[in-house]
Amino acid sequence: MILAAVPLAIITVLIIAIAIFCIAISSIVIVSQANAVIVERLGAYLTTWSVGLHWKTPFVDRIARKVILKEQVVDFAPQPVITKDNVTMEIDTVVFYQITDPKLYTYGVERPLTAIENLTATTLRNIIGDLELDETLTSRETINVRMRASLDEATDPWGIKVNRVELKNIVPPAAIQDAMEKQMKAERERRESILRAEGEKKSTILVAEGKKESAILDAEAEKQSAILLAQAKREAMIQEAEGEAQGILAVQTAYAQSLHLLKDVGVDETVLRLKSLETFEKVADGKATKIIIPSELQNMAGLVKSIGEIAKNE
Repeated sequence: MILAAVPLAIITVLIIAIAIFCIAISSIVIVSQANAVIVERLGAYLTTWSVGLHWKTPFVDRIARKVILKEQVVDFAPQPVITKDNVTMEIDTVVFYQITDPKLYTYGVERPLTAIENLTATTLRNIIGDLELDETLTSRETINVRMRASLDEATDPWGIKVNRVELKNIVPPAAIQDAMEKQMKAERERRESILRAEGEKKSTILVAEGKKESAILDAEAEKQSAILLAQAKREAMIQEAEGEAQGILAVQTAYAQSLHLLKDVGVDETVLRLKSLETFEKVADGKATKIIIPSELQNMAGLVKSIGEIAKNE
């Protein structure tokens, strides 16, 4: 009996040791990054554990909730809303939120996501109810800002911060969609017509400018040609005049040289009179009908006749 009792005691001790080890292991809690743990003791809030290794008292403490501190995104289903001009449409929203106080998030509201969804729908209906259809379609950014401000203020007591709200889709009624599509089609056609007209206008302007440039170039070419022709004529006239001047200068120079030669040889009056006769002969050889003979030449003619008579007598 004693020998049988000994193994039973050992087994009991081993079982108790294993149980204690398991309890000890389960009492060790490791909190990872961007997470928080709400701890309760005997049903009451005890503390909030952040990142690291923590010890939980067995059978007394318990983990009430694990909270994610990262920014989270929730996409809510489309909500029917009515605009100021009584147009019913469906709008679905996307909310970006972050838990800033795990304790308030745990004890502030039951089912926080459901509360945020209902609050989002209510706020959206209030905002859209003050806007007409056109304003709703063109004021998304304004609606986003107003909704974020309203939701952030309402969720602050719950330990939630709403960072951003986006209207994902705005779905108007089918009839309005058709009208909008027709309007957009007409607008596209109008813009296309404007662009086509502007293109034709630019093309016409370019053609006109090309013709203008061509005419200017032609006129400039004619002008340059006329200038060059006038310069050529002027240079030809100058060269011709210079040639005539050089000819006259040569004649006058030769004449002056002949006079100097006559002066150097010492000709008498008789020779000069003979030269005058030669000149008279050249003058008489012209086509003039009247010739006026100086008296000196007449005397010279009588002298020549006398010389001729003397020569005959001899």
